Amino acid sequence: MKNKPEISVAPMMDWTDRHCRYLHRLISPNARLYTEMVTTGALLHGDVDRHLRFDEAEHPVALQLGGSNPDDLAKAAELGQQYGYDEINLNCGCPSDRVQNGRFGACLMKEPELVADCMAAMNAAVDIPVTIKCRIGIDAYDDWDFLKTFVDKSVDKNIITFIIHARKAWLSGLSPKENREIPPLDYERAALVKETYPHLWIVLNGGLTHTPQIVKLRDKFDGFMIGREAYSNPMFLAELEEELHGQTTRSRKDIALAYKTYMRAQHDKYGTPFKSMTRHILGLYHGQPGARGFRRALSTLPYEDGATESVIDEALKFVEG
Repeated sequence: MKNKPEISVAPMMDWTDRHCRYLHRLISPNARLYTEMVTTGALLHGDVDRHLRFDEAEHPVALQLGGSNPDDLAKAAELGQQYGYDEINLNCGCPSDRVQNGRFGACLMKEPELVADCMAAMNAAVDIPVTIKCRIGIDAYDDWDFLKTFVDKSVDKNIITFIIHARKAWLSGLSPKENREIPPLDYERAALVKETYPHLWIVLNGGLTHTPQIVKLRDKFDGFMIGREAYSNPMFLAELEEELHGQTTRSRKDIALAYKTYMRAQHDKYGTPFKSMTRHILGLYHGQPGARGFRRALSTLPYEDGATESVIDEALKFVEG
């Protein structure tokens, strides 16, 4: 077990795009960043560059794939490696109806042999690590034997990294949001994976919102993946950097100004609308005096005609005097 557990930011649909990841890198020099889930179909039949391009500053950055066909996943993994990603991750945790209809996400946990075949195909196709993000169970399949069987099958294919969301998923009856809140957390079952397979790299995900909570669990896991808290309160990542790595990050103002420079560069190079980027920085001053004015400014000014990166300066007036 490492003395300094790895910090990572969860793949979150519609949130962790490349602009969000760049902001998180400004805050956290050591965190491992993950893309939104990208389906194999989007890569094999769509605009690959739009889905896969990223800034070099994002490293280490992982590509999360959604799919269930081993050959398609292998081809998509190859594209990820060609674009320079540091890791390929398979989504076996998302419970949404749309994902289930595509036969990927959490429903794949019912097919551990298929998952193992997918992992083997991707492993054979690339030279970078291939990992799994899963739940501790799904529906009525909610016990240790089910999770152990799922892990065993992929371990047999030389997979050594599992990111475990410590809630089971209900595949019907709960929305994706409810699946992040209603099923109870069971950190002990996730920890049992590490105890049973000490050679595996086990990262805990789910309900991690406070630094003392993570410090208490640090001896049971190799890493911690932060979800919604990293988006609504991104400076939480700075707290973790200081606590787990002893590294002090830059100030909120310096982060905002660096992100302002990034926004201008992205707008000039790709024509990216400023409003597509400012939405990710709304939580930068979470819990600070003037935070409401900061959020309000960045929720309105970027949508006005002629808006530029200077909306950051206007928003900072509410929090930096």
